[in-house]
Amino acid sequence: MTGLRLDGRSFAVTGSSRGIGAAVADDLAARGADVVLNGRDEAALRHRVAELAARSDGRISGVAGSAHEPTVAESLLEEAIRGGSTVSGLITCAGVPEPAGSSILTVSHAEFGALMDAHLGTVFAACRVFARHFVAAGSGAIVTTSSFAWKGDYGGTGYPAGKGAVTSLTMAIAAELAEHGVRANVVCPGARTRLSSGEDYEDKIRELGRRGMLDELSVAGALDPAGPEYVAPLYTYLVSDLAAGITGGVFAGSGGFIGRFPTPEAQILAYRDFHDSPPWTPEEIDGVVRA
Repeated sequence: MTGLRLDGRSFAVTGSSRGIGAAVADDLAARGADVVLNGRDEAALRHRVAELAARSDGRISGVAGSAHEPTVAESLLEEAIRGGSTVSGLITCAGVPEPAGSSILTVSHAEFGALMDAHLGTVFAACRVFARHFVAAGSGAIVTTSSFAWKGDYGGTGYPAGKGAVTSLTMAIAAELAEHGVRANVVCPGARTRLSSGEDYEDKIRELGRRGMLDELSVAGALDPAGPEYVAPLYTYLVSDLAAGITGGVFAGSGGFIGRFPTPEAQILAYRDFHDSPPWTPEEIDGVVRA
């Protein structure tokens, strides 16, 4: 592959036995990088590692298991170091779908906890391990996977909550590690994978449109997403030196679209000095909010 090369560098990609993570691993490997793949399905992971290794110049290996487990996260770093290349980046792509029809009215405590573990837990465990290595090295890049669903308009419970938490955690990591030369960014991808295809998924998207939770453009995009290979280069860019100085960003990518969410800031609706003013009354607050 011409263009950006990543020879002599290694990257770990969680959730990379299939879907977006697999496409990201493909893109990194095609540019000469050493890549450590990860997935819970050991057979699928072995197959993916063998397939990618057969057509890659870099060292391709895999660590099976959920990155939510500290021992798995630690093994990912150990495997990335073992090849002798510079450990340059961690990309987290692991995730699971919301149970069909799940809402705050139906989700169980156990289901919600499992969703949070699958999304936030896997990111926390892996970032906790790799962040220490990157700080010691004085460089490194982390890219996590959130979702357009973190805004809440795709419904659900643990999925949007987990993705929103991933976004916030990544922004906090970016702020905390900036002084150490470590960057962290978020990608909210749209792509056709096993999580975003099939009759049940399409019925859900159409229902969200009928309920007014998604606009027509969002429904159309969700029903006809491009393959994951279209969003993979955004991850590659963010872990490469091309993105030097870019940290704390929340990016979006799907097909030919690349976007960036603005940094959240409080909009001042009204102000008065509490030193010489009483507390706002509910009636005054209502007038301010509706103004």
